[in-house]
Amino acid sequence: MSQTIDAVIDENGAVRLLKPVHLSHPSRALVTILEDQPVWDDADFEAAYKAMAEDKERESQALELSEATIGDTSDEKR
Repeated sequence: MSQTIDAVIDENGAVRLLKPVHLSHPSRALVTILEDQPVWDDADFEAAYKAMAEDKERESQALELSEATIGDTSDEKR
């Protein structure tokens, strides 16, 4: 199922989701950059990221995914 998720991309290309997203598996994403200026509240960002960090199951899945990704890239020829 496709879903649209609001995010902000800073001038360095770092993506910050405006609300927590829970997925049952790693998913591919497409990014569309809009011309209008983002409107957000830093307190909302902090609260959202704190809530995500406190979700132990989600953090465990994220760690598994990152470890698997690191393992995949370590075998690539440079």
